[in-house]
Amino acid sequence: MGYLDVMGTFARLAEPHAKRRVEPGRLAEEQAALRRVATLVAGGAPSSEVFEAVAKEVAQVLHLRNAWVCRYEDDGTVVTMLAVVGFRPDTFHPGSRWPLDGPSVAREILRTGRAQRVDVDADLPGTLAAEARKGGFTRVAGAPIIVDGRVWGVIATSSPDTRLPDGLEERLAEFTGLVATAIANSEAHDELTRLAEEQAALRRMATLVAAGAPPEEVFEAVSAEVASLLPADASALTRYEEDGIVTALSGWTTEGGYRYVGRRYEIRDTVSGLIFETGRPGRIEYHAETRSDAAEAAREMGWRSSVGAPITVDGRLWGTLAVISKSETALPPDTERRLAEFTELVATAIANSEAHQELSRLAAEQAALRRVATLAAQGASPGEVFEAVSAEVAPLVGGDAAGVTRYEADGTFTSLGGWAKNRDYPITGRRFPLKGSVSGLVLETRRPSRIDEFEGLQSEAAATMLEMGWQSAMGAPIWVEGRLWGVLVVYSKRDEPLPPETERRLGEFTQIVATAIANADSRAELDASRARIVATADATRRRIERDLHDGAQQQLVSLALQVRAAQANAPEQFGAHREDLSQIAEGLTSVLDELREIALGIHPAILAEGGLGPALKTLAHRCPIPVELEVQDDGRLAESVEVAAYYVVSEALTNAAKHSGATKVTVDVEVREHTLRVTVCDDGAGGAEPARGSGLLGLKDRAEAIGGTVTLESRRNLGTSLVAELPLDSATH
Repeated sequence: MGYLDVMGTFARLAEPHAKRRVEPGRLAEEQAALRRVATLVAGGAPSSEVFEAVAKEVAQVLHLRNAWVCRYEDDGTVVTMLAVVGFRPDTFHPGSRWPLDGPSVAREILRTGRAQRVDVDADLPGTLAAEARKGGFTRVAGAPIIVDGRVWGVIATSSPDTRLPDGLEERLAEFTGLVATAIANSEAHDELTRLAEEQAALRRMATLVAAGAPPEEVFEAVSAEVASLLPADASALTRYEEDGIVTALSGWTTEGGYRYVGRRYEIRDTVSGLIFETGRPGRIEYHAETRSDAAEAAREMGWRSSVGAPITVDGRLWGTLAVISKSETALPPDTERRLAEFTELVATAIANSEAHQELSRLAAEQAALRRVATLAAQGASPGEVFEAVSAEVAPLVGGDAAGVTRYEADGTFTSLGGWAKNRDYPITGRRFPLKGSVSGLVLETRRPSRIDEFEGLQSEAAATMLEMGWQSAMGAPIWVEGRLWGVLVVYSKRDEPLPPETERRLGEFTQIVATAIANADSRAELDASRARIVATADATRRRIERDLHDGAQQQLVSLALQVRAAQANAPEQFGAHREDLSQIAEGLTSVLDELREIALGIHPAILAEGGLGPALKTLAHRCPIPVELEVQDDGRLAESVEVAAYYVVSEALTNAAKHSGATKVTVDVEVREHTLRVTVCDDGAGGAEPARGSGLLGLKDRAEAIGGTVTLESRRNLGTSLVAELPLDSATH
């Protein structure tokens, strides 16, 4: 509405003055007051300024001790004081809210839509009447403010003992038209301003989310934006957790610090609890007698009241967005509505941010899974896998260290390996009692658990964690093939607890750990099985060799001797028989030699009796190609190592003699730290391929069964080199 429109309204309001007889001075005074208010309205002054000006003009022009402007709230049960002049008691201040719980001018005007006056006698019930009597006022008159056809509010005045002037209601009504115009203009202007501000806030948040900002940064921006828009002394954004707790994710205060991020509260006596029960916006006041962690924290920050609205994300109640007042004046009555509208923007930002964060998290976890899976596929030891898993998971969830623990049968747990920022993981291999540890809590609850403060816990585990500088920890169970195997633990050096979503993220990541453990266990079982098979085969070879040596060979020797004795004792005239016996004896000797060769191939007796050095010398002596043999050992080795080394050299020499056309073979055997290294090289034609039945595959399987390796290099016309590395602790495999 422009200036001319406002002046037209002023002219219409001035018409009653011309129709009734009014003292010229008073008429001029009222006209001047109306013009001043009309000019203020036409200038686009804020509604609060217009309300205050109207109250002052009414009191001055009508020569009243007091005047006030109030507004009806949406439910029609409460009025809010907007402007007050000269009123007592002091409780009737701008922003105060009063229930319409008894007869009053405000309730009668709302009911009838017309100007009213009420005598406040001693028997008149209601909060407003009681408060008026405290101020000594016995008479109240008022006129309705009509905006867009509805009773929006009231202009009213009161008197202590004197009679209110006749026609006062009509004279008050003359101001209500200008007030209604101011309200319409101001509400339209405020609405446009609010929409512009909210759109700007939305753009800022959308830009922040699109740039890939983490949720924590988005939440902090949301808190600052909403507190500025309403405005308020502080704001807070909280999230409901599955265990019935609410977590403070971000906040903003006029002092510039919100120290409760990450704190977890019971929802009792909080605006979050009220919203959780009702699913609707609500407000609460923090009374001194209220005893709860949330109420005490609010009082520490100087909060008097709070208004909150639900944040609904993808159809679920996700959390609350609240604004706070530190003054006795209540937050504006439309705060719930405005806050509820703004939470739609918040929900959008959260949904977008969560989606972006989820994609980033999935990408990071998939990359971690690939790295760990690759490591496991390369045959890394379980300790290496645990260290790698810990190094991956700690940065993913914002921890300073992480480790894998395993439950033991004696009621303790062992730290198997881990990762710590800027240092070695100091507790690998240590065993602790379960009491006062995250691993103990996980075993009790069978679900993710946390210790937010080790300080004050009387346990060996807690004391050790504090020595490391770790203030809190969170662990998730590792289930392997249906049994609770151990825990993946993340530690933090910071005073605040680990982020509330750590349980969920860590719980998902333990699947990777469980898979790695299962694979490592399967590999260990496979290696043990292969070792058992090789050991059984070697034992069978030894038994067969002994059976041949002690049984068939001895019988053949005895038969050969008997035949020779029969040949010697046969008369000379039985020359033909003597010749037959000689052939039989030679045949038995030949069979015996072949049987000895077979027994030697099955398991060389000299290996069991003399060790690896003499056995290899025998192989070299029997090889048709000259062999240069160099054996450097420290005496007898584990039987499985000696047997594997023997067959490596035996197969290599056999292949060289049969296929290589070599003129010389070199064999080197030496102990290097914890490994026996066997190298066999020839100067033959090369081109050996293990897959084509050379017997090298069997050697590879035998070496790997005890934790060793066999590598072959055989290029055409450049000879063949075979290297076997056998762990000297292979007896433990």
